[in-house]
Amino acid sequence: MPTAGESVGPAEDTQAATKINKPLEGRRALVTGAGGGLGGAISEALANAGAAVSLMARGRPALEAVAARIAAKGGTAFVAPCDITDISSVASTLGALPSHDIVVNAAGTNRPEPFVGVSLETFDLLFDLNVRALFAVTQLAVRRLLEEKRGGVVINIGSQMGHVGAVNRAVYCATKHAVEGLTKALAVELAPGSIRVVTIAPTFVDTPLTRPFFEDADFRKDVLSAIPLGRLASPDDIAAAVVFLASDSASMVTGTSLVVDGGWTAK
Repeated sequence: MPTAGESVGPAEDTQAATKINKPLEGRRALVTGAGGGLGGAISEALANAGAAVSLMARGRPALEAVAARIAAKGGTAFVAPCDITDISSVASTLGALPSHDIVVNAAGTNRPEPFVGVSLETFDLLFDLNVRALFAVTQLAVRRLLEEKRGGVVINIGSQMGHVGAVNRAVYCATKHAVEGLTKALAVELAPGSIRVVTIAPTFVDTPLTRPFFEDADFRKDVLSAIPLGRLASPDDIAAAVVFLASDSASMVTGTSLVVDGGWTAK
């Protein structure tokens, strides 16, 4: 660091600018559910911040489209098609890749139904993807970090519904509350290995997946009236939170949930 009155040379200027503009330079990130919507936006933001990103989802064409957008901006992305509910497939896919400093569990689903009408098929579908697959991907990625004696960060995309309840979302709320509990437990257990574990809990996000719901004017009105800021979250809102939590700026943040909900849970 230069002393008082000492000038900073071009090399130092370049390094400082890189640290600010590319805070994840030299790191590798894994993003599940990376084929579009929220996962795609997160992947692009991580790449823009300097990380090399492994894109994991079932559909290769969608992953290749995200990878192409990343490459067009000078970023680095690797396409890793995989059904994350197939644990053996996840293991073989990750085994063919280097370890990841950043793991973002963005894959998830919902099937809103009245509690008394929920089928075990729906229950299993949501828990298999939202909890079981998240657990397995995290376990496989963290084992590599521990074996290599390297730190890292796991970022679980939860939901505001992991903090509150909601009509027709009994199973979804249960899965997202489970993610919050898992985050806390892993943060405590993995801290000695310098591995942070955090959750981001968004409100409703404007994505192709959620857009059809908001074609119902009454539903849209009800949702917006519950958000004090009066708007839906954008994928970029969530992606920016991911980049922050993945960076050294959040080096003391672990075992907690960053609620990006426009004030929904503050009431």
